[in-house]
Amino acid sequence: MRVFLASIPLEGRKVVVVGGGEPGAAKARLIARTPAELLWYAPDAVPPEAERPAGLSPLPRWPEPGELDGAILVFLAVFDAPETATLAAEARARGALVNVVDRPGLCDFHTPALVDRGEVVIGIATGGSAPILARDLRARIEATLPDGLEALAELAREIRDVVKAKIADPLERRRYWERAFRGRAADLAAAGEVEAAREELRRLMAADEPAQGGVWLVRAPAAPDLLTLKALRILQNADLVVHDSGVSPTVIDCARRDARRIEAGPDAAPALVAEEAARGLRVARLTTASPEAEAATLRGLGAETHLAPRP
Repeated sequence: MRVFLASIPLEGRKVVVVGGGEPGAAKARLIARTPAELLWYAPDAVPPEAERPAGLSPLPRWPEPGELDGAILVFLAVFDAPETATLAAEARARGALVNVVDRPGLCDFHTPALVDRGEVVIGIATGGSAPILARDLRARIEATLPDGLEALAELAREIRDVVKAKIADPLERRRYWERAFRGRAADLAAAGEVEAAREELRRLMAADEPAQGGVWLVRAPAAPDLLTLKALRILQNADLVVHDSGVSPTVIDCARRDARRIEAGPDAAPALVAEEAARGLRVARLTTASPEAEAATLRGLGAETHLAPRP
């Protein structure tokens, strides 16, 4: 991973865009959709009104250095201007992160291709090396996202503090959100029934549904792209991954980042995973051997056991 994507809260923050051509106007349109205060300057050319974000008109000059004070992001989209490098240094000295369009050597960050669904924002980055590829991937991702995603995320923000106060245990809290995002509430939000979705989220909060542990045995392939979709979902949902020494690290990395990882062979693994499943954890057992014999041992230990389909 050559770049690290980080989300920057923009409420109450200032963003400066310099440039009146299409690259600058595109950045201004992007920031205009956020809650940030936008300052837009066009020392090169003021774009026609039809090409500007609604209600915005750039100042036809370079910003004064003091006007950069307090900015969190500064976009510079004026090409071949000697003032650009100086302004970038001024902005950086005042604590801003700077993006100079088409000059990666002067950039503190790159702008990813963004899927914008309100509360849900997905970024696809190539480190500036292949922006068209990033845009193509964005289009594919947008086509797969369910309806109602924005409404569901807004409801989650609305009740987040209440859920945290009511459900103290982090594991139980994560299970609550999994039920919320994968069950009836998500279906109601997708159908546009926002109030009914809100009531379902409240009902789930009041329901006494203890964590259900179990063991899911997965025959580990040589590479991640050989995992079945069901095996991949198992890894994404697991609280704990217990793997053989011979399992590829790239396959193990398909699990959630916050899932624990433990290496254990076929002799030690059954007792370990049965104990963890009894505690209510969902355990993914990754093995390079045939999982059927281990499944029989686990069932003999009383663990609820499932076999993932082989590729």
